[in-house]
Amino acid sequence: MNLRRQLLLVSLLLLCLPWAGGQFIREMEGAMRHGQEQSLQATAQAVAAVLGAKEDLLYPNPARRGAVPDQRQSIYAHPLEQPLIVDGYDDGWEEIESVRISSDPSATPLAVSYKAITRGEYLYLLLRVDDPVVMYHNPGLSPEPNGDRLMLRTWQHGRRQEYVIATAAPGSVRAKPASRRQPGANADRIRGYWQDAVGGYTLELEIPLAYTGGRLGFYLMNVGNRAGRATETLGNITATSTAAPPWLIYSPVALQEALAPFSRQNSEIQVVDKDHWLIADLPAKHTTGSTTADTFWLLRVIYRSILSQDSLEASPVTPTAGKVQGAEIQAALSGTATNRRYRDANHATRTTLSAAAPIVYEDSVVGAVVMRQSGEQYLSLTDQAFSRLLGYSLLALAIGAIGLLGYASLLSWRIGKLSRAASSAIREDGLVLDSFPRSGAGDEIGELSRHYADLLDRLREYNDYLRTLSRKLSHELRTPIAVIQTSLENLEQSADKEKQSNVYLQRARMGLQRLNRILTAMSEANRLEESIRNNQLIEVDLVALLHEIFAAYRGIYPGHELVLDIQPLAAVVAGVPDLIVQALDKLMDNAASFCPASGKIELRLAAVADGWDISVCNEGPALPEELQDRLFEPMVSLRGNESSDVHLGLGLHIVRLIVALHRGRVRAENLSGDRGVSVTIHLPAAVTTAQPRSSSQ
Repeated sequence: MNLRRQLLLVSLLLLCLPWAGGQFIREMEGAMRHGQEQSLQATAQAVAAVLGAKEDLLYPNPARRGAVPDQRQSIYAHPLEQPLIVDGYDDGWEEIESVRISSDPSATPLAVSYKAITRGEYLYLLLRVDDPVVMYHNPGLSPEPNGDRLMLRTWQHGRRQEYVIATAAPGSVRAKPASRRQPGANADRIRGYWQDAVGGYTLELEIPLAYTGGRLGFYLMNVGNRAGRATETLGNITATSTAAPPWLIYSPVALQEALAPFSRQNSEIQVVDKDHWLIADLPAKHTTGSTTADTFWLLRVIYRSILSQDSLEASPVTPTAGKVQGAEIQAALSGTATNRRYRDANHATRTTLSAAAPIVYEDSVVGAVVMRQSGEQYLSLTDQAFSRLLGYSLLALAIGAIGLLGYASLLSWRIGKLSRAASSAIREDGLVLDSFPRSGAGDEIGELSRHYADLLDRLREYNDYLRTLSRKLSHELRTPIAVIQTSLENLEQSADKEKQSNVYLQRARMGLQRLNRILTAMSEANRLEESIRNNQLIEVDLVALLHEIFAAYRGIYPGHELVLDIQPLAAVVAGVPDLIVQALDKLMDNAASFCPASGKIELRLAAVADGWDISVCNEGPALPEELQDRLFEPMVSLRGNESSDVHLGLGLHIVRLIVALHRGRVRAENLSGDRGVSVTIHLPAAVTTAQPRSSSQ
């Protein structure tokens, strides 16, 4: 796999950008949900505090607050805002849930379904009666109701009140007192409409709420169509019961007015009494202009699918009309405010937050305030953030991939160029060409090209050295051979055999010695490396060593002015004395070769921070700048062919090998004013030396 494809695969790591952004938005959405829970709970507690100050807001009849739960079927009336026409039809009742009461299946198939609503100061009832045979009132038989009729039972001033509703034909009806001895309000205000229906009849009534006294019961009296057949009753109370009728559960007008200021928020407010009856329900008033329309529908579906919580349960459903259930409601009625999040039954990706707070009156919980709010408004904010984040992430991913692909192409081209230059740097005949490109880039590829160029330069110098080695050897060997040859010829032709033979033999011996020096110089480096491996370092005092060898140098180089400058009293290093002397011999020989006659050669020893510096300085020509760093490499020499000594370019290289053995370093530099050259050997100190002093000889 080439470099371009590798970097293309690496660019897939940029996919972590949208993932990290999604995690950030998930965390942000969680924080917003938490803020929603706290805000909704605070509002619920504020509403509960307001309602807890007035008992009559929840219980218009204070007796119901302390009453035990009634096992009979209470009538629950839903609040209604729009006007209602009482005409015996179910127009306007479509959204109200009905409650059905049936008789014993073995008897007459009599059943009734009723609905109840309140509007203002009135209660409205709609009864759908299933009766195969409807018997209307016959005024000719008696003035008292003698047909099918409805009996209403209320409770006022601690006494029950009963009203009867009967008619001789479908149409408008009004209630009449069930007994002439019954005091109370005007029964004519209870009015309604009787309408025939398939399989029975429908009865719609309007009753003043004040007439009920907070309680309401009813039962139907179904008269048989044959003589002597008993009258059948059906309702939420019985005809023979003398107890107060069941409670009428409805939403008081004062409670709705108290909750009206809180309905401006985008939340639903419900008030539940101690028996879980819903006595107030204000739907949420959503603001116009939804932000969800600004988000593309596909992005909205994807994001909400990611954030959807499958573990959430749906809102609890209570089989009894008018009652609400829920863990948060049960906790609030127990005195603990809590939150609960449910899955929206109408939208798979939406949630509903329900916050419940207890309503406390005289240190007892009399109900609960439940506030519900959809998570839609918070999700709509994160919808836009997600869409922008996804767009930016895809743009960054595309830019990153294109950038990496372009960068990979550039690297591939540079590496290919370097590879082609390396493959063509050496010809088939072994000649190293001087055309390798040396890159000026500061990265690793540029550094690699420069290393290759340096390597090829050294290889070319080595090849040049090998190519000229035969010429150097030819020059070096021709002179001693000629000396030996002429000496032997002179021996043969000399008249004075004895006197001349000694001279010619001496010259022949000198030629043999020169040949021996050539062979020695050729193998000196290899022997030195072998000797380095076999030597052990010992403590050497450089002061004593230099004093000793300096006396010998004066006899070897009488044609030069030698100066010894030693500053410390003692300079101890870990080294091999013979090798140190050999290195100094090479430096002195090199200095004498370039120093003019009667020129000055100075040998110095100075203390430095981490050891000692031994310097050999000579007057003479300066070093070329390009050779100052390469002078100690093998096969590098500045001497011309006119020198009478053997110089194969290995002397200073041997010096570097010896210095490297002693963990030191060597450098060559020109003296100030280019009046000569200084070669310095730095050796690390073995022990602490005495205070330095200056001496010159």
